[in-house]
Amino acid sequence: MRTQRQVVDYALQRRALLADVHAGRVAVEEVCDAGPYLLRAARFHGEPTEQACPVCRKERLTLVSWVFGDALRHAAGSARRPDELERLAALHADFSVHVVEVCNSCRWNHLVLSYVMGSGGDPDTGTGRARERRRTVAE
Repeated sequence: MRTQRQVVDYALQRRALLADVHAGRVAVEEVCDAGPYLLRAARFHGEPTEQACPVCRKERLTLVSWVFGDALRHAAGSARRPDELERLAALHADFSVHVVEVCNSCRWNHLVLSYVMGSGGDPDTGTGRARERRRTVAE
């Protein structure tokens, strides 16, 4: 797996939100609001986990990785499987990945992790692995 940089873990935020839900300060309907697009992405692009949903405890959570970045063009804002993330990291200098946990039963969803992946080159100057590939192909 390529190196993940600028990792942000949202575990403390998640824990605080769940404490508020269990204490009745936040309604379950407010946190169990995954839309159809997210639920579909979880079904087709998600990674199943062994962790039970913290709200309904009926189903195991699924992790969905969303990619964002100007260099990704049409792929930006889409859900990707781990093997696809590896391919994108080999082709692009930098892009962000946001990992969301989803329960398909009660529709709980929460951002759990974000990080940057890519070859690490400067997309403006074309340095990094992507430029090396272009130069090799052109020669």
